[in-house]
Amino acid sequence: MVRIGSVELGEFPLLLAPMEDVSDPPFRTLCKKHGADMMYTEFISSEGLIRDAVKSRQKLDIYEKERPIGIQIFGSEIDSMRRAAEITAASGPDVLDINYGCPVKKVACKGAGAGILQDIPKMVSMTKEIVEAVDLPVTVKTRLGWDDNSKYIVEVAERLQDVGIKAISIHGRTRAQMYKGEADWSLIRAVKENPNMHIPVFGNGDIDTPEKALAYRKEYGVDGIMIGRGSIGNPWIFDEIKHYFATGEHLPSPTVSDRVEAARAHLVHSLEWKGERLGVVEMRRHYANYFRGLPHFKQHRLVLVTEEEPAALHAELDKVAQTYADGIPNA
Repeated sequence: MVRIGSVELGEFPLLLAPMEDVSDPPFRTLCKKHGADMMYTEFISSEGLIRDAVKSRQKLDIYEKERPIGIQIFGSEIDSMRRAAEITAASGPDVLDINYGCPVKKVACKGAGAGILQDIPKMVSMTKEIVEAVDLPVTVKTRLGWDDNSKYIVEVAERLQDVGIKAISIHGRTRAQMYKGEADWSLIRAVKENPNMHIPVFGNGDIDTPEKALAYRKEYGVDGIMIGRGSIGNPWIFDEIKHYFATGEHLPSPTVSDRVEAARAHLVHSLEWKGERLGVVEMRRHYANYFRGLPHFKQHRLVLVTEEEPAALHAELDKVAQTYADGIPNA
């Protein structure tokens, strides 16, 4: 049984990665329905929480049906992160996660996210302050290092464990790589095989098929897998991987009807959580993902990303289902 503190996650948990503009409550609801064992929120700015910014506070929203769930925070100032951790803990997540992995320039170049990989002593000190500030299990998501010359993850993971974190998720790239090239899990395995490590080690990066999930589970010996981009437009991936683990066989691929119903449920939850205007607008980024690969989809997509009335969007989703009711035509 894999545990983060007292949080039990099963024998080999599949985790939904924290993803900005993706892993909000509407999307998490779908991933939970389709087998995610634990999920993380979008990352939340420590400075935004301290200033009581509306967008940051809204990201603290979690629901009982989502548990167990972790809330992830990021920032570059130790005092701000400690205060943000206290605010976050008051909202009642099961786990508090620290983002030491975001590679985007506006975050990393300010010393937050993966930026702190350039200052390991500060990373350790910040983590220690946060662990001591809250009663929740604290976890970390990070990368192999800042660049190819600073892949210190084996040492870093042990030092973070020593100051009290209860699990670590490692993306198999450096910050310099961003999301390019193939993720290297060999150093994730090295962390897991370090005899001084006793907390769960989760691998992250490039898992987008059940076959790859099983192969990486066997080869790298991790305690679980965190899935990010592979779940976008594909919340079924968690069920598919679990079924493949159990049977060695594939679940049938989602039909167009399945995709329509997932997009519709996502839209409904988005409207409920964000309100009509934001719910409609922020859902637009997701339609292309749900219907990726469908031939002759351009006109449907145009309506879905321009229409502003929920009723019209539901009607267009009905049209999509009808168009492909007899199967997917040849391109």
